[in-house]
Amino acid sequence: MSPLETSELETVTAAEIIDARGAACPGPLLEAKKGMGKIAVGDVIEVWSSDPATKSDIGAWAGKVGHDFLGVIEGEGYDRVLIRRGK
Repeated sequence: MSPLETSELETVTAAEIIDARGAACPGPLLEAKKGMGKIAVGDVIEVWSSDPATKSDIGAWAGKVGHDFLGVIEGEGYDRVLIRRGK
């Protein structure tokens, strides 16, 4: 699955929002891993991160473990990274 357009991402409702702003790598990724355990298969988590490496780290991790990396919404000073639980 390829990342969604920003307009499509804006319509996605996250089951869990993880605020990892201010945390350096690998903090946001570790928080995303924990968050996945709290949601059902098919649900979405949204990770807020001010670390620019988070986008690529979470995208790579999601692909390796079978989740869908939906994309990134650029926020004011942070990114909103969306991932759908795949298994």
